[in-house]
Amino acid sequence: MSRQRDEEPQAGTEPSTATAETGSLQQRFARRTQIRAPVRHNPKLATLLERVNEDTNLYALWVASNVTSVDRLGMTDHGPVHVQIVMNSALRILRLLIAADVQPAIVRDYGMTNEDAEVVVALAALLHDVGMAIHRDGHEAFSLFVAQPILESLLAEVYEPPADTVVRLEVQHAIISHRSGGSPLTLEGGILRIADALDMAQGRSRIPFEAGSTSIHSVSAAAIEAVNIDAGETTPVRITIQMSNSAGVFQVDDLLRKKLGGSGIEKHIEVEAVIEREHEKQLVRRVVL
Repeated sequence: MSRQRDEEPQAGTEPSTATAETGSLQQRFARRTQIRAPVRHNPKLATLLERVNEDTNLYALWVASNVTSVDRLGMTDHGPVHVQIVMNSALRILRLLIAADVQPAIVRDYGMTNEDAEVVVALAALLHDVGMAIHRDGHEAFSLFVAQPILESLLAEVYEPPADTVVRLEVQHAIISHRSGGSPLTLEGGILRIADALDMAQGRSRIPFEAGSTSIHSVSAAAIEAVNIDAGETTPVRITIQMSNSAGVFQVDDLLRKKLGGSGIEKHIEVEAVIEREHEKQLVRRVVL
């Protein structure tokens, strides 16, 4: 069993190399990434993450998703490193919103708990890209039926009917809502949509670009140094993106703005991108979304 950390999650805390899981199937499994997050006295989430780390079929889906993404399309990581970063970012955002008395949909609509909301965002983050194992085009929809048996098996460990059905459907709603043009109807879905876009630190761009390219996509991705998620002064959540140069503005504006817009939780989140390098004095210094 894996022992979960107790400290707060933050964005971009895992290895940044998109190709860390290359090699044969046996080699990829030999370097298997353990999924970890601070469970904060949430026994349901603790149990689920233990089961996730024991699930060979789920890890095979993450491997296959990376084969499609990294090896076949020359895109960035969509495997276990990516989903762990997204999960920790999503949990961080959710907990900051709850601390500011923003109510999750599963609490409001079904009378369930904040701990159940954590289960929803964690599982949605872990399963949102498994459809990439089939194809990039339409992968959000593919993720729904690929995730179905996994969710049924995992949730049976901690929920009785009909609560397991409600949690599964809330997870699936969040998954489909992260697609381009998706319109989340829940707080949890909006959180996943934004957390997915925050996997950009140290060049981990979610914008597809050809490996080795010196296009604006790759140059902008390389300019992102860190992503921090904290409590805001005027909003519950403040996202600060540190850039080494002004090329990072493209990454923030072209990707994060689109994910933030239509998330349904824009009013709760403020975003600021800053450049602190001396040589950037005459260029863009600060961007606020």
